[in-house]
Amino acid sequence: MNVFVTGVAGFIGGSIATGLVRAGHQVTGLVRSAEQANELSALGISPVIGTLDDSAMLAAQARAADAVINAASSDHRGAVEALLDALRGSNKVFLHTSGSSIVGDASGGKASDVIYFEDNLPEPTVDKAARVAIDDLILAAAQDGVNSAVICNTLIYGHSLGVKRDSVQLPRLLKQARKSGVVRHVGSGRNIWSNVHIEDVVALYLLALTRNVPGTFYFVESGEASFIDMTTAMAAALKLGEPQDWPLKDAEAEWGYEMANYGLGSNSRVRGQHARQLLGWAPQRTSVVDWIRDEMV
Repeated sequence: MNVFVTGVAGFIGGSIATGLVRAGHQVTGLVRSAEQANELSALGISPVIGTLDDSAMLAAQARAADAVINAASSDHRGAVEALLDALRGSNKVFLHTSGSSIVGDASGGKASDVIYFEDNLPEPTVDKAARVAIDDLILAAAQDGVNSAVICNTLIYGHSLGVKRDSVQLPRLLKQARKSGVVRHVGSGRNIWSNVHIEDVVALYLLALTRNVPGTFYFVESGEASFIDMTTAMAAALKLGEPQDWPLKDAEAEWGYEMANYGLGSNSRVRGQHARQLLGWAPQRTSVVDWIRDEMV
């Protein structure tokens, strides 16, 4: 299959693209520079230089491909509209990457018992309303001849399959710990995130290419953990002392509003049934704490 993938220079997109190549697919990937193009060519990915603002180029690549995977930005509506316009009536697969911060509660590190399911999502917060609107647009495109899906990843751990990039959340905790000598979490660190290993994420995308039911929303998770459990494992791996609580304002100064409040300071507890039931997805890795302790550093 000839697959056009955006975000191939990043952690998720690069891992997906590498997994596709290993599975025998032809991959064309969107990159922003000649340096990135050379890097991707070495992995067997055919690079196209451009940006998500190049609507005509995105449309041309979508028409030329057998399937499209958007793994660049979850929030770039213009790019999504360009890709959907090009795919309407084709019945081609379009897999869009979202993230489970859409159900994040920005709790400041406090725990929550609330768990969300794919068929019972909450009204989004003001901060996440635009992203959810894009997700809804993609799901609705199934009525216009697009084999569309929203793949909503949780906290992803593991090392990149292809380009040497970091995932979003845990590497920020690691970087801060190495810089300061102290492992820290937002607030008390009791907040809980569902999580999944990058290799299992890639396996799900590969399955969805051929088994997706048009208009399906998938949560991608194979377990969950509190941040204090993850930072405790990180402190042990780094041979540092016990992790420390960090006031939200200090976390915001280090990581910015979005990351401190949603990526690291919220609860995002979800259950993914669609991937298991519709795609036959069977994740192999189920403990982020074990990975942090044994493999992260």
